Amino acid sequence: MRIELKEISVREVVAGYADRAEEGVVGYGGLLDIRPKYQREFVYDDKKRNAVIDTIRKDYPLNAMYWVVTEQGTYEVMDGQQRTISFCRYANSDFSVSIDGRPMAFHNLPTSLQKQILDYKLMVYLCSGTDQEKLDWFRIVNIAGERLLEQELRNAVYTGRWLTHAKPIFSKTNCPAYLLANKYVSGRPIRQEYLERAISWVSDGDIEHYMSTHQHDPNADELWTHFKEVVEWVKLTFTTYRKEMKGVDWGTLYRQFKDAAHDTEALESEVKALMMDDDVTSRKGIYQYVLTRQEKYLSVRPFTDQMRRAAYERQSGVCPKCGEHFPIDLMEADHITPWSRGGKTTAANCQMLCLEDNRRKGAV
Repeated sequence: MRIELKEISVREVVAGYADRAEEGVVGYGGLLDIRPKYQREFVYDDKKRNAVIDTIRKDYPLNAMYWVVTEQGTYEVMDGQQRTISFCRYANSDFSVSIDGRPMAFHNLPTSLQKQILDYKLMVYLCSGTDQEKLDWFRIVNIAGERLLEQELRNAVYTGRWLTHAKPIFSKTNCPAYLLANKYVSGRPIRQEYLERAISWVSDGDIEHYMSTHQHDPNADELWTHFKEVVEWVKLTFTTYRKEMKGVDWGTLYRQFKDAAHDTEALESEVKALMMDDDVTSRKGIYQYVLTRQEKYLSVRPFTDQMRRAAYERQSGVCPKCGEHFPIDLMEADHITPWSRGGKTTAANCQMLCLEDNRRKGAV
């Protein structure tokens, strides 16, 4: 990993500044990709944006920025995009800031103050190396400013035609993936959460390996096709929509059960009953449970301390399985009639088993 610290003036960065909307934002004489296609949109509010200008105007230190050195010898902003766009827009007179109580655009400033802003020195780290080296480094430095999420960090490393094609599908406000699946997928496309979810679904969670493998593919059609298949399977399998379906790990369920034959009416009937069951505390987990039959997804309501104490006293501290006496802190509450067989989490259905017998029962 090669990291070079360089002083670069605001004047140099704003030279050739152009906001090309969907095609990205460039500066530094066209050599700097300020907002690559894979990056997020501008997210600073007016207060943060204006604070950047105030910092530069008062010659206070601005946090260091990080640029990726590309194979073509150009640069991409990894960390510092929001600050860079802020001062570039101001130098372009796209907005005003309050100076001495008056709103002042850049072209309204005295020549001396314009020069002071343009001559301000930015501390920029130029980073080059292998994909893994850059990813590890960016995780370390991503500790200040408008913090990048994991997928945004990955996007900065695994750039290429594949990612350029994927972004309009998964990473824009009201993008196709959002319009298709916003009732089933949590997060914001603009923060790359839809893209991250889609890659996780298709790769069984091995996101970085998938991105590395497909980095130079001509398009992301495979990813988009798989994403659509998962959503369509969910709609066909669970025919009644409920808000609890949003955020379920549908990709894993699709991988495990897509080839199984499902009685959709029976599934709906069971889901409905579980939604009304007071013992079920994780409504979202119902969908995993009806397919996997693993009760852990339901977070079945535990017995209260009062129920545990009443059962312990009723048994005189004796475990009904082994017949031995134990102090209460060495016993655990258990359903006499298992919850899966209709047993409820009530005092009458509570028994206290010793740790060994309860663990043995759970393992059966």
